[in-house]
Amino acid sequence: MMLSFFDQFMSPTYMGIPLIALAIILPWTLYPTPTARWINNRLLTLQGWFINRLSQQIFLPINQGGHKWAVLLTSLMIFLITLNMLGLLPYTFTPTTQLSLNMAFAVPLWLATVIIGMRHQPTAALGHLLPEGTPTPLIPVLIIIETISLFIRPLALGVRLTANLTAGHLLIQLIATAAFVLLPMMPTVAILTGTVLFLLTLLEVAVAMIQAYVFVLLLSLYLQENV
Repeated sequence: MMLSFFDQFMSPTYMGIPLIALAIILPWTLYPTPTARWINNRLLTLQGWFINRLSQQIFLPINQGGHKWAVLLTSLMIFLITLNMLGLLPYTFTPTTQLSLNMAFAVPLWLATVIIGMRHQPTAALGHLLPEGTPTPLIPVLIIIETISLFIRPLALGVRLTANLTAGHLLIQLIATAAFVLLPMMPTVAILTGTVLFLLTLLEVAVAMIQAYVFVLLLSLYLQENV
């Protein structure tokens, strides 16, 4: 029986038990634990350098008060990159193709940035709802529009990550199916299709990393507005 292309996005189960929790926990077991020694092995040194560069890139424009979020956001980005990359392997499941999971990341973190802004600088936080120099008749309309755009932010974060990964996985499966079907009939076309599939896979590797970076970068920008 021909399965639906969307079956790959269903959470796997074993004896009726969902395995999505296992898929989420697995990435943390792949990274070595840093030690207290002055000199570590090459893998730990490379991991530390990579994490430091990511942290500097994200928190460079944020003032000192926002640096408390460095551990949280850097860990989130590494976690998302690992989930996205593991989802490109055969016979695997990508949890970040589930909108519910992405919204579970986006909503609390976005809400935390809003609460921090309302707590520490309520005037500046509310001032984002009304651009300076707005004509008086447009003030109510702009406040409504800015409020809607504020509440759409977490939805945009979750949908962007879900849509990009889902579209990439679907496109890979469609091209792979086409190459498999064309191989006995038109080998030359099948080889060209396989080449396109290989290039698309490389693109998806880049997308997997970039989308995780964009997710955390947008959260850092929201944080920058409120600290």
